[in-house]
Amino acid sequence: MTQIAVLGYGTVGSGVVEVLKTNHESICRKAGQEINIKYVLDLRDFPEDPIQKKIVHDYDIILNDPEVRIVVEVMGGVEPAYTFTKKALLAGKSVCTSNKELVARHGAELLALAKERKLNYLFEASCGGGIPIIRPLNSSLTADQIDEITGILNGTTNYILTKMIQEGSDFDDVLKQAQALGYAERNPEADVEGYDACRKIAILSSLAFDGYVDYEDIYTEGITRITAEDIRYANALGMTIKLLAYSRKVDGHFYAMVAPFLLGPNDPLYSVNGVFNAIFVHGNVLGDAMFYGSGAGKLPTASAVVADVVDEVKHEGKNIPVCWGQEKLALDDIKGSRRRFLVRVKGEPDKDLSSVEAVFGHVDPINVPELSGEFAFVTGVISEGEYEEKAEKLGTVISRIRVRHLHA
Repeated sequence: MTQIAVLGYGTVGSGVVEVLKTNHESICRKAGQEINIKYVLDLRDFPEDPIQKKIVHDYDIILNDPEVRIVVEVMGGVEPAYTFTKKALLAGKSVCTSNKELVARHGAELLALAKERKLNYLFEASCGGGIPIIRPLNSSLTADQIDEITGILNGTTNYILTKMIQEGSDFDDVLKQAQALGYAERNPEADVEGYDACRKIAILSSLAFDGYVDYEDIYTEGITRITAEDIRYANALGMTIKLLAYSRKVDGHFYAMVAPFLLGPNDPLYSVNGVFNAIFVHGNVLGDAMFYGSGAGKLPTASAVVADVVDEVKHEGKNIPVCWGQEKLALDDIKGSRRRFLVRVKGEPDKDLSSVEAVFGHVDPINVPELSGEFAFVTGVISEGEYEEKAEKLGTVISRIRVRHLHA
């Protein structure tokens, strides 16, 4: 029998307990032995819940119990999760987690510590919730050289943008709906400003490119500036808007970004709607692959955590190699990355298009009759730096959205 401890009895922690109870027989059969939750650490008591008999408030009880072989960290945040995780590894206990913030900041260090002590630190649930992506990158795709990962990695922002596209609503109105339905936190900043997606793409990039990508180096732009007017232009183009997190390796250079992008109907991410997430991977041998499913939620995330528990039970005393190098990868300035842009400007197309083309060269204008005093155009392929220079020179730009093209 393997005894485990769960740190945190919130949404994911209670989900882990539920998944282990619901599928106990099949999980233990796949693990090759009985798995039992001995302790659940939480500051609170749960007198009406059967879990109360396993609740402890002192982490040292778990740390000093030699029977506990695996610690499930689902607390969230960096501290005390980092301290608890490190102490567990130093005490000879493997750890699995759904904590993307901790993995993004300290993943390389904790993996190295686990390897040194023939333990495991697994984090399948940290990037795609219930979508399996870490394990495929770490095993199934090791024959490939991955040169691109692009994902819709946040269910909250995807829900908001989907509703804005479908209903023509404003951001603030849809955010309130999302909060009422439980899809957005009371303080949604980490989601809507792109920080959550940023941490996830940093983890995936570190695994794909076998180095350490610091999430603080990644250019990050959220969805708070997307308006109902932007949606009208997207609809006029037959396109949709998604918050994408992407990283790309081009001729030995690494680029990463989180930002809203326009996607056309031929894009595999175009029809990923609502709270669903998807991760698109391109390899030099594989070509294109996409992983799709519930990117968040209590039971999908807990399912991925429990899968890591099973893996750690099966590999007790043996470290599962994870391709995450210690050397930091330098990201190139995004000003050098090239793409097309949808640009909104003040004016009228019949009067002001010539002024636009004098700066941007040939463009494709888009006019939405209901929007007076402005029009939009799609540029040719230019660099981010060139766009900034031209936009400043023109002086009438209202906003811009990047246009995604596969492998552009």
